[in-house]
Amino acid sequence: MAIGIDNNVTITRIINEKRSPSRATCNKIINRFPKYSFEWLYKGVGEIENQCTDTTIPQTPYTPNAHVIENIEYVNIPLVPVRARCGYLSSFGDQQYIDSLPTIPVIIDRAYHGRYMVFEADGDSMDDGSSSAIRDGDKLLCREVQRHLWLPKLHYNDWYFVVVHKTEGISIKQIIDQDEQGNIRCHSLNPLFNDYTLNLDDVSELYNVVKVVERSMRL
Repeated sequence: MAIGIDNNVTITRIINEKRSPSRATCNKIINRFPKYSFEWLYKGVGEIENQCTDTTIPQTPYTPNAHVIENIEYVNIPLVPVRARCGYLSSFGDQQYIDSLPTIPVIIDRAYHGRYMVFEADGDSMDDGSSSAIRDGDKLLCREVQRHLWLPKLHYNDWYFVVVHKTEGISIKQIIDQDEQGNIRCHSLNPLFNDYTLNLDDVSELYNVVKVVERSMRL
């Protein structure tokens, strides 16, 4: 047939049994007769013909791939931007300092338990160009890992970590190994950065990276 279907059964059933055509069938019809609207053919909505009158131009079926989220709930989470990292390192236990930090509204889709912070990523040590990368400037929702859960073993296969070192600053790393003495092996996704080992006795706080809550999109 003209639309590339080998037999008439499909079209016969659509006409005689008033069945809705499949997406694949609609695509074949539109590819052969581009003046007709994919939305009308597939969903029965809108105009029969496309607004574009130049039927020599192949029409690509418009397929929505986003939707509006309703009943959104936000929680304001303290934000540690890059410029505040030094202050946070010296005042992480000071609730008054924490209360003075700016906050960022984060969409929540389930009950959050525990202490949460948003940290801003600095540099490209966790950026290998993959879909799992953390980019410079990303703002990350992070959940504190309570100290009694650090030993004997962190769940390091499930999360990236924000490591708040007592003297060396704040870093975002993948932990790839841990021994019984609390030594952890920290790994950067970017191959230009070397792995290193530190002991959990030198760490003041640990956070799981839950999700990226803000990212600047650049093509």
